[in-house]
Amino acid sequence: MTFPVSSHQDAAAAAETGRATPMKARVLIAGAGPVGLTLANYLGGYGVETIVIEALPELIDYPRAIGIDDEAMRTMQGIGLADRIEPHTTPLHWMRFLTAKGRCWASLEPKTDEFGWSRRNAFIQPQADRILYEGLSRYSHVKVLFATAFKSLKQDAEGVVATVEGPDGPFTISADYMVGADGGRSPVREALGLAFEGKTAANQWMVVDVENDPVGTPNVYLVCDPKRPYVSAALPHGVRRFEFMVMKDEDEAHFERPDVMRALLAKVLEKPEEAKLIRRRIYNHNARLANRFRVGRVMLAGDAAHIMPVWQGQGYNSGIRDAANLGWKLAMVVNGRLGPDILDTYESERRSHAKAMIDLSVMVGKVFNPPYAFLGTVRDGVTRFLNLFPAVKRYIVEMRFKPMPRFTEGALVPSRVKSKESPVGRLFIQPRVRTIAGEVRRMDDLIGPNFAILSWGNNPLQYMDADQIAMWQALGAVFICVKPDVQLGVRPDEALGFGTDAMNGVVEIGDRQGRLKEWFGNWPESVVFLRPDRVVAATATPLTVTEVSRSLARAMSYPGRPQPMTLAREV
Repeated sequence: MTFPVSSHQDAAAAAETGRATPMKARVLIAGAGPVGLTLANYLGGYGVETIVIEALPELIDYPRAIGIDDEAMRTMQGIGLADRIEPHTTPLHWMRFLTAKGRCWASLEPKTDEFGWSRRNAFIQPQADRILYEGLSRYSHVKVLFATAFKSLKQDAEGVVATVEGPDGPFTISADYMVGADGGRSPVREALGLAFEGKTAANQWMVVDVENDPVGTPNVYLVCDPKRPYVSAALPHGVRRFEFMVMKDEDEAHFERPDVMRALLAKVLEKPEEAKLIRRRIYNHNARLANRFRVGRVMLAGDAAHIMPVWQGQGYNSGIRDAANLGWKLAMVVNGRLGPDILDTYESERRSHAKAMIDLSVMVGKVFNPPYAFLGTVRDGVTRFLNLFPAVKRYIVEMRFKPMPRFTEGALVPSRVKSKESPVGRLFIQPRVRTIAGEVRRMDDLIGPNFAILSWGNNPLQYMDADQIAMWQALGAVFICVKPDVQLGVRPDEALGFGTDAMNGVVEIGDRQGRLKEWFGNWPESVVFLRPDRVVAATATPLTVTEVSRSLARAMSYPGRPQPMTLAREV
């Protein structure tokens, strides 16, 4: 599907001048890939005037990511597009590692949904990208300019001026802030003079997508064949993805020969000549990390900031985490709700986790395709031995080894309770809850793109002073009282000291699944401050809530008492 340049551009002005005219926005995003489009949807929802530029004439449609995890689906929910993307996914997508003889030595079968979605989902990235692009049509203040390449930038204390080149020639775009989400070869990163540390794997991989799945089995299989390792993955809508390691004497021209492709597919198909190829492409596996994610008013996100091998399917998802972390912060700064220093927390919160995901992906790649043949034999022996230890096997199967985002510094306040199990800096759970009206919904849908202050069984405003209540109201926070589902909507007797208006201004929700009771029962501080990205920013007891709130205001660079925030949409 092609999206013409004129769809989001003032073509009349360009035609009149014979060349493109200068433009202005609050935020400029370079790159209309999944990260840039997700970020633009975030900013659009917050009412931020945004321009996205893309050097290509249309969205990319060649094979790329095939796995979207629960955190990324939660982000899509946050920008109001998860319901459109979900029909193009396969939930509960298991990953199985096989020996060359077909023995399954590890099967990752995560079945939990603590964040409201299946932990592993297969998808076809171009389909999701198209939905992200179409989602921008909700916002007249967001423009996308295709066939418009970034050339250079200048920045000062007032803003950023980028020189770009479009179909009508070079022009400038002025913005308060700029984000380079323009891929692994990022011109924006190069313009900032940032190092991209790491290395490229010695071998390449041929990716082949086939229609009307000729294998038909679900899930994804990584076959540890020492002669030529390969991957076979079932994708939505009857697409089968094969990935084959490319040998040293093979190149793109080699695979253009029909006999070569038939021989390659013969490893996985009984009748390779009958397979109907959709597309094929050769990829490198890179492991690289930018030495900085922010320089002044310019930030990097997605592949421009970090690239990792595909083995854990986390390259795409790590980029979406960047957008979720950066989107609300940029919007709050641009709209004057928070001070610009909060943007420093983007790098401190995201860079270390991106590195952890790179290290994990590199490690899994070495297990799948060891650098030395004898290590494959060692691996096969060790995996047989591990079957004797169910706890270790369960640790692997349930993906407990996956580094979950946990921030120890940034836009948060560490708990006074000294414990490695502290929820501060971690994602909060998302169960299904019941509303006063009787609806059962995912909890995030009731909060929307806002801060939230949750408490178990009481009014979180009861012990908070007026200044702090005013601050959170100005920031658009939602105040929530969580109750056992059977108590929802029931008022205690006034004789017990509770007025009938005690919950005014507070949303009551019923803990339908019992998960919130379990969460609060495992942590001694019963008031939780949630950021718009659903990270726990702080916890407090009811009697320390004002003090913790003040500390959090300082950590988030709260400037004073701004006007209440108005959103461009309601989630």
